[in-house]
Amino acid sequence: MKRLAHPLAVVLVAAVLCGIVSMSGNDYYLRIAFMMCVYYLCAAGMNVLVGYAGQKSLGQAGLFAAGAYGVALLTSRTDMDPWLALALAAVISGLCGVLIALPSLRVKGPYLAMVTLAFGIVVEKLVGEWTDVFGGAQGIYGIRPLTWKGAPLDTTQWVILGIVLCAAMHLLLRNLLNGRFGRALLSLQADEIASSSVGVRVYRAKVMAFVVAAVTCGIAGALVAQQNQYINSDFITFHLSIFILLLVLFGGAGSMYGPLVGAVLLTLTDALLARWPSAQHFLYGFLLLFALYVMPGGVVGLFNKWFMKSRHRGEGAGGNGVPGQIGPGGEGELLVVQGVTKSYGGVKPAQDVSFRLQRGHIHALIGPNGAGKSTMINMLTGVIEPDAGSIRFLGRNIVGQPAHTICCLGMGRTFQNLRLFADLSVLDNVMLGRHSRMSNGFLSSLVAWPTANRQEKATRDRALQLLDLVDLGHLAHWPAGSLPYGLQRRVELARALATEPQLLLLDEPAAGLNPQETAELGELLLRIGKCGVSILMVEHHMDLVMSISDHVIVLDYGIKIAEGKPAEVQANPRVVEAYLGVDDEQEEPQAHAVAA
Repeated sequence: MKRLAHPLAVVLVAAVLCGIVSMSGNDYYLRIAFMMCVYYLCAAGMNVLVGYAGQKSLGQAGLFAAGAYGVALLTSRTDMDPWLALALAAVISGLCGVLIALPSLRVKGPYLAMVTLAFGIVVEKLVGEWTDVFGGAQGIYGIRPLTWKGAPLDTTQWVILGIVLCAAMHLLLRNLLNGRFGRALLSLQADEIASSSVGVRVYRAKVMAFVVAAVTCGIAGALVAQQNQYINSDFITFHLSIFILLLVLFGGAGSMYGPLVGAVLLTLTDALLARWPSAQHFLYGFLLLFALYVMPGGVVGLFNKWFMKSRHRGEGAGGNGVPGQIGPGGEGELLVVQGVTKSYGGVKPAQDVSFRLQRGHIHALIGPNGAGKSTMINMLTGVIEPDAGSIRFLGRNIVGQPAHTICCLGMGRTFQNLRLFADLSVLDNVMLGRHSRMSNGFLSSLVAWPTANRQEKATRDRALQLLDLVDLGHLAHWPAGSLPYGLQRRVELARALATEPQLLLLDEPAAGLNPQETAELGELLLRIGKCGVSILMVEHHMDLVMSISDHVIVLDYGIKIAEGKPAEVQANPRVVEAYLGVDDEQEEPQAHAVAA
């Protein structure tokens, strides 16, 4: 019943609004209400792109045009049913979203905004100057409106339709964003490399966000065209793209209610300033700057600060026990590295490096600073591609495979410098680790299919078990970035374990920890090893390495100089020389020998 509370509340509010609209006979107010619905549809999809995925777009006017002109051409030049034309207009806009996404996602930041801006300008010029098809300034007349019982919708019915569509869109996007895909999109905004390392297909997720924003904007454009029964190039301007972006930023990007607040407030402002277009443009520019620099969380963000404070004062969500098994365990070779080489100009962090890792063992990769240890971890996990050599994991060559594919095969990792999703809760961070192990797809998540709900519950329960394993269950709902450094290290470890790795790569897990925390980490790694997970750790704390490792590999300036059991490596002269150097009296004869 708790899961149905929100949908029932939305239906009730929508019914009340429809009742109020039915009793209103003022066409002017109804027109404003209709435009609120239109702008909400634009903003709701844009919020997925900007607020969740973190992709700035200035080309929404072009997607609005795709829906508007799509429905205009389909209904004015064919006998197609207007309702079917509306659905096809949404499809056309989605395809345009794919077209704009594919080239746009090769760039980031302000360059992405410029590419999308170029798309919007191209569409604006196209509909303005290709008069044979789009009518230019004269536009397209005779667009058939939506009908009900054989009669065109009147103004009141248009508003009711808008309210119903907005309520449905809110519920669908809430289903999508409060689960697997919402977490994935938020992870993109925080750190794409970390996101890929837990199995998120970064490029596909970005395209999905563009398509969602395109479809909602296209529906909005189609509704405007059908309600007016007319569309021309004056509707498609750069001003519209800025206004749609402002709806999200001013209302509150990343909030489910931000687009609604933005649509209501700015539509009313737009109506009040309709007589003074210059004042409109000045105000929108001012509000955009204000939202970006003074109120980055938007109007909704002001209230969220208090809500989040009160929420995180509560108790945690532990008490689910610890997992008995994480990896498959077993014996035999797990990873084979053969002749791996990597160079950056004259710097060679890996020179013909070869080694083998066995199942059920804790391996350590050690060496002085600059030895190439982190580079090796990045090559194993697909962040960096080696220049030569092979890396075989579970018998499969993974060189050239993307990071998310390697994660799905069963290789998890942590980072030398913490890469947590700091604004997300501890629980959400660990649940993100389960992303690649969840099987619910886009459509089942969108409609909250029972299988998707079961997947979400199972993922949550597993994440809580892993948090109990690292003694963080009581902090599950705290923002990950608010925890002390040592606890953040444990969150990242739990997130890596959530990927269900057969091999866990730890890049300096004890960095920044005090002696007591380091000792506790050693005990934790031994417990993890007993859960069926093989470990390869890069570490400088020799006490930790020698106390828990079964096998040690030593690198120096990208060259493997030793490997074997901890005691053997510790006594190896080359290892001692790499860490401690040699006496000047020993160096001098060597220098003379080289000179000779």
